[in-house]
Amino acid sequence: MPRLLSRAEVDARLKRLDGWKKEGRFITKAYDFEEFMDGILFVNKVARVAEKQEHHPDIHVRYTAVTLSLQTHSSGGVTAWDFGLARAIEKAIRGRGKTKTNQSSLGADGSATPPRRGAHK
Repeated sequence: MPRLLSRAEVDARLKRLDGWKKEGRFITKAYDFEEFMDGILFVNKVARVAEKQEHHPDIHVRYTAVTLSLQTHSSGGVTAWDFGLARAIEKAIRGRGKTKTNQSSLGADGSATPPRRGAHK
């Protein structure tokens, strides 16, 4: 079982991960998408990364918003495993389309497509 990181260690590592923050015993990041299916495609990509890492995030989907929460459950908090998974997720999604907050979106086929104007329902 990996050791829990101190608050200082977590804070230092978070500085190297854009958009991730500490919430309780987790590190989290929220992603906003133009369309519901864009978020679901993202979740599927995260699931493939998590399976390879054998470390699985808590995933919350709320229409076009997806929040990932990482914690090493067996350790009861944040460990190096969580930062490894966060980095692997960021690497996997980099260059493959971005969230609404980053000016574009994943298309239904997983390719990068520009956001549709007025598409929000």
